[in-house]
Amino acid sequence: MTLFGTTGEGPSFSFTERQQALQVLVDSGIAAAQILVSTSCAALPETVELSRHALNLGCPACLILPPFFLKGVPDQGVVDAYRWIVEHVDDERLKIVLYHLPQVAGVGLSVGVIRALLDTYPDTIIGLKDSGCQREDSVAFAQAFMPSLQVWVGNELDLQVMAALGTKGAVSGVANVLPRLVGQLISDGASPRAPAQMARIRAFLDLLGGYGMTAAFKGIMAELDQQPGWRHVRPPLVALNDAEITRLRGELGVFGVDRALD
Repeated sequence: MTLFGTTGEGPSFSFTERQQALQVLVDSGIAAAQILVSTSCAALPETVELSRHALNLGCPACLILPPFFLKGVPDQGVVDAYRWIVEHVDDERLKIVLYHLPQVAGVGLSVGVIRALLDTYPDTIIGLKDSGCQREDSVAFAQAFMPSLQVWVGNELDLQVMAALGTKGAVSGVANVLPRLVGQLISDGASPRAPAQMARIRAFLDLLGGYGMTAAFKGIMAELDQQPGWRHVRPPLVALNDAEITRLRGELGVFGVDRALD
């Protein structure tokens, strides 16, 4: 489970809300060892405190964006920001999954930045979540850093390619709805079933494309779980209206989500 990523509206929630939400999940019986927490904040001291909180609860790693408020920051500034976080958390348990999301954050991670961080903190930097959705970049990251550093894509259409390069996982929005299908493409992307599985992924993404992504995911969860509260989003996002939910319900019926198989 990944908490407070893009689909989960992480930056829309306050420092205190994020601490409380993680605590409630763990207290409700979800194993902290199964939770990857995005602790990214515009203010680095808050990133440090959220990371400490996650570590103290037993979470195995923190998913951290590069500094995303100031734009045009040189590579050295990005490296310095991560160094500041590592040194101020000051805990050998800290493991970081770097978060490459340039189309949202406005700041990306270059091969040079990743290499510098790996050279400095080889036991701390354990993965890269690449949500840039540019296959050539994902392949370049994989060729440069795997297998010592896992590269996990957010673009499900690249799962088969990345599996062939040795990726062992994904940090995927689609896995909220089709977790087994995503897992199968990662574990056996060369299977004769893979083309049909990729076609199903593509059809689901086409369905999502008719709506705002986060609002659509939450609308789908509301329908599948019969829990209308899933529809809520925080401004500036806008929840699906009743007409959109009705249309989505019909599209889901045609698509046919089977939670026992998908």
